[in-house]
Amino acid sequence: MRFFLPVALVLALFAAGCGGSDEQSVPADAVAVVGDEEIDKAQFDQLMEQARSSYKAQEREFPEAGTPEYTTLRNQAMQFLVQRAQFEQKAEELDIEVTEADVDARLKQIKEQYFGGDEKKYEEQLKQQGLSDEQVRRDIRAQLIQEKLFEKVTSDIKVTDEEIEKHYNENKDQYGQPESREVRHILVETKAQADRIRGQLTNGGNFEALAKQHSKDPGSAAQGGKLTVSRGQTVPEFDQAAFSLERNAISQPIKTQYGFHIIQPLSAVKPAQTTPLKDVKESIRQQLLQTKRNERMTKWVEETKKEFADKTRYQVGFAPPPTATGTTTGETETEPADR
Repeated sequence: MRFFLPVALVLALFAAGCGGSDEQSVPADAVAVVGDEEIDKAQFDQLMEQARSSYKAQEREFPEAGTPEYTTLRNQAMQFLVQRAQFEQKAEELDIEVTEADVDARLKQIKEQYFGGDEKKYEEQLKQQGLSDEQVRRDIRAQLIQEKLFEKVTSDIKVTDEEIEKHYNENKDQYGQPESREVRHILVETKAQADRIRGQLTNGGNFEALAKQHSKDPGSAAQGGKLTVSRGQTVPEFDQAAFSLERNAISQPIKTQYGFHIIQPLSAVKPAQTTPLKDVKESIRQQLLQTKRNERMTKWVEETKKEFADKTRYQVGFAPPPTATGTTTGETETEPADR
């Protein structure tokens, strides 16, 4: 993902690998023909040059032509370009329009987010990455098309109350809160130290002051040893003592992998609780909605690939090999590596 593109909506790659090489039907200055659109070699060269710039910025050696690494980059570039062409044609078919005003607005947003609206900084970054403003605008247009396709294809997806309740009942452990208790403790390295500190505590010593002075636990020492622990979330020896001691009792030295602890419970044990469905209903709805939308988009992309299988032709040496379908996350856009 380039610096200037926020995370797109859709597609972590769906491997192209469809269509075939036919140099007789692909113009000499093109790397592929997708439907009625030619992908000229200049677009491919731009992507590879951007990858080269990225390698240079990371002080990495760019792969030589013919190596497996170079082949991977080439295939990713071709997959990206072919997929972009397919989406543009499907968007037109679905009456999806991206205007220059749309592109202007998104570019303005990007400049504000990454460069504080500073045009000079934006131009310097383009130069550093070997990009032109025209390329940026084309990529923004492609991203906006993807976003609108996602919205169009998934616009009728709904999640019912019954689906939410079913998910809640099947995953109640995700919405549970275990027993908890407020305690304080002092952690030291040796049993002799622990015995000495416990003796001071049983003779009226100030727990908070002794914890601040001696405890080696970085998470609680500054608070006088205080922390809230949940059942099962600390090491077993500490957990057992913290939940079995009477309130305000001072433990014997408890050995754990971290050293020796003196533990004193400060509250009663708070019973385990389950968050009511009404409190998590909307978050579950959004979770299920996104999952269903991603699944719908994955299916649509696969159908689009099949639709274009006989409409996509590659120049000799540019056809990606057939590969397994990737996983759609609804969160990423595929581009050549290191872009």
